[in-house]
Amino acid sequence: MTVDDRPPVAAKRPQQHQHFGIERVDDYSWLRDASYPAVENPEILAYLEAENSYVRKRLLEPEAARIEALHAELKARLKEDDRSVPVRQGGVDYHWAYSKGAQYRTWYRQAIGQHVAGVMLDENKLAEGSSYFSLRGLAVSPDGRFLAYTTDCDGSERYRLHLRDLDNGEERRDLAQNLSGSVVWRRDSRSLLAVDLNDKLRPYRVRTHAIATADDAASALFEEQDPAFFVSIGRTRSHRFIEVSSGTHVTREVHVLDQEDPGLGLQCIAPRRDGHRYWLDHGGGRFWILTNDRHPNFRLVSAPVAAASEADWQEEIAAGDRDYLRDVSCFKDFMVVSGKVDGLTRLRIRDYAGKEKVIGFDEPVFAAGIGDNREFETERVRLSYSSMITPPSVIDYVVPTGEHIVRKVQEIPSGYQRELYATSRIMAEAKDGVLIPVTLVHRRDFPKDGSGKLFLYGYGAYGMGMEPHFSASRLSLLERGFCFAMAHVRGGDELGQLWYEAGKLEHKHRTFDDFIAVAEGLIAERYAGPGAIAIKGGSAGGMLIGAVLNARPDLWRCAIADVPFVDVLNTMLDDKLPLTPIEWPEWGNPIDDEAAFRRILGYSPYETIKAQDYPPMLVTAGISDPRVTYWEPAKFVARLRTTKTDAQELYLKTNMDAGHFGASGRYDSLKELAEQFAFILRCFEPPESSSSAADAG
Repeated sequence: MTVDDRPPVAAKRPQQHQHFGIERVDDYSWLRDASYPAVENPEILAYLEAENSYVRKRLLEPEAARIEALHAELKARLKEDDRSVPVRQGGVDYHWAYSKGAQYRTWYRQAIGQHVAGVMLDENKLAEGSSYFSLRGLAVSPDGRFLAYTTDCDGSERYRLHLRDLDNGEERRDLAQNLSGSVVWRRDSRSLLAVDLNDKLRPYRVRTHAIATADDAASALFEEQDPAFFVSIGRTRSHRFIEVSSGTHVTREVHVLDQEDPGLGLQCIAPRRDGHRYWLDHGGGRFWILTNDRHPNFRLVSAPVAAASEADWQEEIAAGDRDYLRDVSCFKDFMVVSGKVDGLTRLRIRDYAGKEKVIGFDEPVFAAGIGDNREFETERVRLSYSSMITPPSVIDYVVPTGEHIVRKVQEIPSGYQRELYATSRIMAEAKDGVLIPVTLVHRRDFPKDGSGKLFLYGYGAYGMGMEPHFSASRLSLLERGFCFAMAHVRGGDELGQLWYEAGKLEHKHRTFDDFIAVAEGLIAERYAGPGAIAIKGGSAGGMLIGAVLNARPDLWRCAIADVPFVDVLNTMLDDKLPLTPIEWPEWGNPIDDEAAFRRILGYSPYETIKAQDYPPMLVTAGISDPRVTYWEPAKFVARLRTTKTDAQELYLKTNMDAGHFGASGRYDSLKELAEQFAFILRCFEPPESSSSAADAG
């Protein structure tokens, strides 16, 4: 396949499908490699490389100067020798730091009383020779001697477990393979827990690894048989209980292992039942449990350790439509209850007698939460904080006095003047009359007369709401005259679990309708004119972008779909894919449910591409992505090329060395962002100054 001024065109190989009497033809199913997760088919690789060559020739090379300038600008906002605030654990302070020019962190530890910190782990050395690197599961044993950590060197999210003796530097690599990445030490400091992935990449089994034995000697502690349930591990902040959880998006079951009496084995807190989710922590001699048993927005209950079944649960904080409880974190003398009220973050300190106070912050709209807290017995709580105009901050909150001690504010070396920017939250009316929150940030001199440029971002799935957080990278667009808008559409949890439920399954269309309503509302408020809006979303947010492109292409100047979940129907029909069974509660099961089949068929972006004009698009993929497989964006672009009626730019850029989250190094990831910003800026230029060609496909 050669690349010239014309875009690559994938071969059409029709494959017939029939389900519930409905016939479909998929011309591009051949783009899925039969050997996946390995991608070895030379024709598929040649097509992806041809698309990448086309992107280089038509976008990256013509925009090379702008991309380099943007990349330099983005890097200039990074503190090259940045470091974290030390966190104390067992008489030792731990922190990470970047050295100048380093892509990855170096991790340090320093015993109290010592003047020099020692290197615990250097990610840069571990990443040598790898085009991708991800570190997870970094955990020091309770006695402080051993460091366990997990690594992924291809973006497939299949982690390897390693063990380092911090006393003598000896290391065992690949203690175990094909893991989810999480690690939990047992109290003996001689064994640890990790979660195995099966051949479909599903986290399904917890095993105990003794550090003195080989992987094949690891013993199974828990194994989940239901293919729709994923397994995870953790521990209570008190370190007394290890937690083994199994769940879907709508159901969760927790088992605990009491490390003071491990002979009891795993104890189930509340047996699973469809639709019931709960989380717990331990403090004050009781379990503290967030449960949705009576209301989707959760209530807080407690139970004695010796009698923790549902029959013994005692209500502590009732559930409500406006008060959405999200997390409970227990310390020796108090807990922190995190949640939202009317969509706005609220953190409160509560003692074990029920007395509580709200942690106050100066700004009305902000993102705040529990930070890295490793000491159970403490009077201070480490918090993270930011807003759309306030850089990320690390704050120690002194519980007895209410004092806020700011330990760090993200430094922006190239300079940042907070007073130049304004942020607000407005409401846009959806087609059914519901008001949709929109968070905005722009320069104070941004013109609200319809002549401005707008960048609109959305997600709206899995109950994963978007927080009003700061982004230094975003300044590159704000300084070039853009207003950035975050659409809190239904399907997220910004206004609670009812908000989430109103945008899933049979209500999924509301996510797309809300996003369009937000765009139309911002046009009506004169933040931009029709056709002057750039849009972006990733993963399930990429599905949102695909859907609104098909529904209202006239509204958008351009679109970026990052690793987009766009082949929804075919993926949900394939129960051999690792994520499919766990996804059915979110989208529906089209294998057995005709209503779900017809519903997904009606909005799946790949299935609903039309013979119409589309705006310029940049679509990305990751060759080893286990969440949104590479062939979804590839098929989407292939069908668009032969269906759409315009000559606007359409690009597919596949990262051949990474997965769902793109490039791993901090500078490499900024290079990818610079490319996206360059694409957006190019699309807002007058036609005569744009380097795009009329036959860009």
